[in-house]
Amino acid sequence: MPADFTPVSWDDALADDLRQLVRLALDEDLEGQRDWTTASLVGEATPSAADVVSRQHGVFVGERIAAAVFAAAGAGAECEALAHDGDLVEPGQAVLRLTGLARDLLTCERTVLNFLGRLSGVASLAKQYADAIAGTTARVYDTRKTLPGWRRLDKYAVRMGGGSNHRTGLYDAVMIKDNHLAHAEGLDLSPAGALERSRAECARLDPAAAGRLVYEIEVDSLDQLRDALMADPDVVLLDNMSNEQLSKAVAIRNERSSEGASHRAVLEASGGVNLNTIAGIARTGVDRISVGALTHSAPVLDLGLDWKP
Repeated sequence: MPADFTPVSWDDALADDLRQLVRLALDEDLEGQRDWTTASLVGEATPSAADVVSRQHGVFVGERIAAAVFAAAGAGAECEALAHDGDLVEPGQAVLRLTGLARDLLTCERTVLNFLGRLSGVASLAKQYADAIAGTTARVYDTRKTLPGWRRLDKYAVRMGGGSNHRTGLYDAVMIKDNHLAHAEGLDLSPAGALERSRAECARLDPAAAGRLVYEIEVDSLDQLRDALMADPDVVLLDNMSNEQLSKAVAIRNERSSEGASHRAVLEASGGVNLNTIAGIARTGVDRISVGALTHSAPVLDLGLDWKP
């Protein structure tokens, strides 16, 4: 079984996600028509240049954004990356240099900045969380709490900020939660029983795919944890446990390993995690801490266009 979820890297699938979102963003702005303000005031052949400049400290993500927007808009403008994905940036630092026709740059300006601000904001927040648990053995993970259509882009940004990726979707892992058990009609399944049944059913449905899945189960008590560990899950999600309970959970897992168990489950803490609480959670000894806020509550990093004379 896999030891971890597959991290999101920049690849053809991610580039395709970007193209689709950029097309949607431009359609929202232009509705198949034109930028009337720019067309009515700016000459067709007027050249221009501008730098995209960060107004804040943060992590930059988006070196490919402007080129994708220009391509989708049919613009001949060019983009030079002055910073690269994952770079730390400071207020006043130029991250991209844009050159081309003024009409193209003006029409694409807000779309470019919206994408850059979103992705850089996610990366910057991920770095804050990762920095908060530096010196511990824990890692911060994202979740599926992402904007529709932005899943892989958001997860890529998390990685660029120093975070780690949880499952990408429902297709690449089994994650058994209390709602699944509540709807398992006619079955009275313990955590271990649910894991065993899920493994067997997945193997029946598609043996090859089942062997690539990560098997994770959510528990909300130490008794449930003890039961789940009997079925050798890859990951156990410890839901809304106090730090005292988390420390006990780590001890229970470690004791089982010391008794000769061939498999050591990864422990993931989740629920009630914020920048004020994550360090204490990490010190309990859990392996992972999943944080929905990385993608559902990340503030936009403030960037703007500084036009060149």
